[in-house]
Amino acid sequence: MTTATTPYRRLVGVSLKMYYDLTSTLRYVQGVLELDGLAWNYRVDLFVIPDFVSLADSARILEPSSIILGAQDCFWEDSGAYTGEVSARTLQQVGARIVEIGHAERRAIFKETDAQVALKAGAAARNGLIPLVCIGERTHGNIASAAVGAAVEECRTQVEAVLAAVPEEAEVILAYEPVWAIGAKEPADADHVVNVTKEVRAMAKGRKGVTRIVYGGSAGPGTFGKIKDGVDGLFLGRFAHDIQNLRKVIEEIGES
Repeated sequence: MTTATTPYRRLVGVSLKMYYDLTSTLRYVQGVLELDGLAWNYRVDLFVIPDFVSLADSARILEPSSIILGAQDCFWEDSGAYTGEVSARTLQQVGARIVEIGHAERRAIFKETDAQVALKAGAAARNGLIPLVCIGERTHGNIASAAVGAAVEECRTQVEAVLAAVPEEAEVILAYEPVWAIGAKEPADADHVVNVTKEVRAMAKGRKGVTRIVYGGSAGPGTFGKIKDGVDGLFLGRFAHDIQNLRKVIEEIGES
């Protein structure tokens, strides 16, 4: 299945953040493994992003599958005196294939800047990982057209910094997550998402590498069908902690 706007495979995934301990993380990853055949038959790329400590065991669990393992962050240098940091090189060696970068929580809590996010994206690509870069506006206006324009311009700064830092032929995933929609009761308005993500896609026009766009921000059942003209898939949150909910979204995306 393909979207109306791109020939690329659709994708769906979840970041576990710091919600689970080691035992429950591996139990969840084992549950995701059981969805491998479903996702494969629907031609949907399925990914899961546990914490750093769980990566090695998660890689062993997922090794016989097509499920993509991801990491929640990386540092922009490949080695050195950077206490507490993890390099993209190490993540690649442990079995990760994508790395989530620039989530709104890291931008807010750890004061990560667009420049730092871009450096991390460059490090990921340099080490054979796919950077999954979170972008999105912090506030939302009341007038729809103005809100779209403001969102596009805020995202433009984020996207252009990342694309300038990675090779033109490198694959990139852009996760559009309006900060104001993260953890909300409902996802952002479908028209808003489609209008913004179409403009974001235009920013990557002409790249040799694959650029896919996913939506995150209170995404769940029924979300993808409303926004599929703008995105290639969904980046899920706590809703997907129930494996059956994740199954439903895979089926929805595959059948759309």
